[in-house]
Amino acid sequence: MQQFTIKPEDPDDWWEVEALYDLCFAPGREALSSYRLRDDVPPVEGLSLVARDGEGILAGAIRFWPVHVGTFDALLLGPVAVHPTHQGEGLGGFLIHEGLQAGLTRGWERVMLVGDAPYYSRFGFARLTGVEMPPPTNPERVLGAELALDAWTDVKGPVTRWDR
Repeated sequence: MQQFTIKPEDPDDWWEVEALYDLCFAPGREALSSYRLRDDVPPVEGLSLVARDGEGILAGAIRFWPVHVGTFDALLLGPVAVHPTHQGEGLGGFLIHEGLQAGLTRGWERVMLVGDAPYYSRFGFARLTGVEMPPPTNPERVLGAELALDAWTDVKGPVTRWDR
């Protein structure tokens, strides 16, 4: 893999990251229900990461958002994107791994996302039952990973916007 510089996203990166997400995802991505959980809520400081290549060009990005699941706190991972010129180099997986490790270091116990189970299972994600994302989310795509032992045990209920 090519050398990348990984650092926490800062406010100056915001629009460049948004442009990367626009490039990598279908038009209308912000209409997804997970975006309603992010509206007017800042990403968790220090967990959202950017990767730049040797020329300083944005190659990838990942964001984490705080949410509530029932009465519990969780991280909502997403989006994660890699510029098409760097896809297949392992950068997305590296960003996920680094982001999860940073979440653990900062005391978070659980992470969730809406995504493709075959891809995310290699990072410890599995289908969550009883965790209700706002409609019209396919329940089969609601996945979670534990950063602490048994962190998802008995965690059920609606996923709601962060209110702290």
